[in-house]
Amino acid sequence: MTIGIIGSGAMGIGIAQVAAENGCVIYVNDNRKEALRKASDKLKALMKKLVAKGKRTQEQARNILENVHFTSKAEDLEHCNLVIEAIVERLESKKEVFRWLEKIVGEDCILATNTSSLSISAIAAACHKPERVIGIHFFNPAPLMPLVEIIPALQTAAQVTQKSKELIDSWGKVTVMAKDTPGFIVNRVARPFYGEALRIYEEGIVPAGPIGLATIDHAMREVGDFKMGPFQLMDFIGNDVNYAVTESIFTAFYFDPRYKPSFTQKAHSDAGWLGRKSGRGYFDYAEGAVEPEIVLSESLHHYIVDRIVIMLINEAADALYLNIASADDIDLAMTKGVNYPKGLLQWADDIGIEECVDMLDNLYETYREDRYRCSPLLRHLADGDMSFHPDNY
Repeated sequence: MTIGIIGSGAMGIGIAQVAAENGCVIYVNDNRKEALRKASDKLKALMKKLVAKGKRTQEQARNILENVHFTSKAEDLEHCNLVIEAIVERLESKKEVFRWLEKIVGEDCILATNTSSLSISAIAAACHKPERVIGIHFFNPAPLMPLVEIIPALQTAAQVTQKSKELIDSWGKVTVMAKDTPGFIVNRVARPFYGEALRIYEEGIVPAGPIGLATIDHAMREVGDFKMGPFQLMDFIGNDVNYAVTESIFTAFYFDPRYKPSFTQKAHSDAGWLGRKSGRGYFDYAEGAVEPEIVLSESLHHYIVDRIVIMLINEAADALYLNIASADDIDLAMTKGVNYPKGLLQWADDIGIEECVDMLDNLYETYREDRYRCSPLLRHLADGDMSFHPDNY
């Protein structure tokens, strides 16, 4: 199979590596020749490193490099069976690429976008054959992260969805099906992980500055069993990127207060405190920087975890209520896409649905803000003494 990748950034190269390792011939297309050269050098260096660590044989590395071609020529995409776009997250830029692609590829070529939050239906609308457009959303780094969200547009043909899912499954990835709504599964459901942590910090429930931030992160790692704390993760992602996604989802949801961006988040982005990539974010990454202390309080740590987790559960429940995805796919997406310690709907079952509703109602009674409204599905399950995964009980 021949695969085209539009964009030679980290995501483009990661997807190219995955496809090449599965025997596909890849054409990475970018109109910036210097970017193509850097991408080629990066892939070669990565293969050398993997061979040195014993994670790939010399033959495997050679086959991967031989399968990936870097090109700025449009005609190299003519015979592709699938083209995956992985460029900047701007709707008009993506539409322009898809209009251009339709003039080049064959009639049966599937056109996919790797967007993390933009409307697949809007991108498809730019094409004469919107039925062949689909969302195939990999997570960064693509070779290591198992999850891929498959998102049909309103216009996508059923056979295109089936072929796309079967192909990505054959690459050894874990696929989940998502409805074409802002953020799909993961970037929608995960918003409270950042948003509620920021709210706790802004309310002064923890001390100002690095001590408070580190305390929230410590609670989520040590009590909540998450791999990374929210501020640590935002610094890893990049505060400019995370803020832009938050703002985009807030706007896309017609300014629903559940997705409201934080002034703290905006200030860090505006200041250029972008996280690890800039050397300073919520924490200082300069050489010799001292790790901040934390507040040692078991009750505070449990309060932090309970509040953030219940907001995550509420978001997952609403995603199911609104038919964004199945219960199994929502739980799978959060464990395989962002390494949560367990699926959020399973977590709700473990806590007890009635207890979840009480926790949310207590927050609503305290704040009287719509962001703390309980999902109708949670309340319905509590009233009927039901669970999300009854077969497990």
